Amino acid sequence: MAWLTADGRFILAARAVRTFAYGYLSVLLGVYLEEVGLAPWQIGTVLTATLASSAGLTVVFSLLADRYGRRRMLALSALLMAVAGAVFAVTSRYPVLLLAALTGTVGATSTEVGPFLSLEQVALPQTSDPPHRTMVFSLYNTTAAVAGAIGALFAAAPTVMERWTGWAPITALRAMFGLYTALALGVLFLFTRLSSRVELPAHDRATRHPGLGASRGIVVRLAALFALDSLAGGFVIQSMIAYWLHLRWGVGPGLLGPVFLGIGLMQAGSFLVAGKLAARIGLINTMVFTHLPSDVLLMLVPAAPSLPWAIVLLLARHALSQMDVPTRQSYTMAVVAPEERTATAATTNVVRNVAQAITPALSGAAMQTIALGLPFVLAGGLKIVYDLLLYVMFRRIHPPEEQT
Repeated sequence: MAWLTADGRFILAARAVRTFAYGYLSVLLGVYLEEVGLAPWQIGTVLTATLASSAGLTVVFSLLADRYGRRRMLALSALLMAVAGAVFAVTSRYPVLLLAALTGTVGATSTEVGPFLSLEQVALPQTSDPPHRTMVFSLYNTTAAVAGAIGALFAAAPTVMERWTGWAPITALRAMFGLYTALALGVLFLFTRLSSRVELPAHDRATRHPGLGASRGIVVRLAALFALDSLAGGFVIQSMIAYWLHLRWGVGPGLLGPVFLGIGLMQAGSFLVAGKLAARIGLINTMVFTHLPSDVLLMLVPAAPSLPWAIVLLLARHALSQMDVPTRQSYTMAVVAPEERTATAATTNVVRNVAQAITPALSGAAMQTIALGLPFVLAGGLKIVYDLLLYVMFRRIHPPEEQT
């Protein structure tokens, strides 16, 4: 990969370490919060708090990044991640846990939390050449998926610790939060190795304006659609899926880990396929026509007659559902001017985070009061609407490499 700079490799390494931590924590978080005595609605509220504050931090850090440095904002994000892990490791009081969740860096999902994604998304195009841009994003997401899958498998560690050390379940779970803090400090170290080449170039900094310019119309429409997709996804974030499997089938960490390992590996393979598929049929077509079948599979999960069938449906769904991630990121960065990329990434990712923050609490309430499988049906239906709207609105707007 001669086309990827050292900065690109540091960003990939930081994401790998980070998503390994997210991988196991997203599996264990709901189980841990139940273990310390929280009700389903309180668990949903904690997840909502971390997602909502993640959106707020993304706004603030993105506004400051090109003035004070992307590297500084990334390092500060890693520090907040370490603090959040430490708080969860030492207390089980609901108000304190809620405050720690407000750092926006608790791994409630197997994907990104906090402002990391927006900051890295604008830096990545500067670590390679334009023809390899989509492949860089595919590699970025593949790295995360593999690391997250390994992390999900590592979620079985508390069970092992209980058997080998005689620790109580709560003690073993707290140890995982201590590890989360240590991994966050490792991410902080990697960010200190980044060079000035990931910052906004000097000639763009001299002409930049604090917001969107010519790309405003496209970005607003994309942001609205991404918000709808993320609102739907918030019903079935990984922590809620793990919690649903736990409630519906009595699944514990020992099995949840292997299940989410399989899901992560499916996602990793799909990211690589997405880059190659997009080169053949285009970014928008790849985003839409791989997503629609996954939406149907998602809606079928609660109808599974047994645990094995539920797992098969989840695996099949995740083999397709994430192909739109690297293609979406590449498309968004390609259709705006370089000096507008930070504002674009902030806008699209913030609305995604805000929208996603709304639904975990609703999901927990629906599971407790209406129907255990309702979140899956709502998520799949809304995602189908998103896919159809995306295709209608953007099928004629092509990135430079697709224009003839």
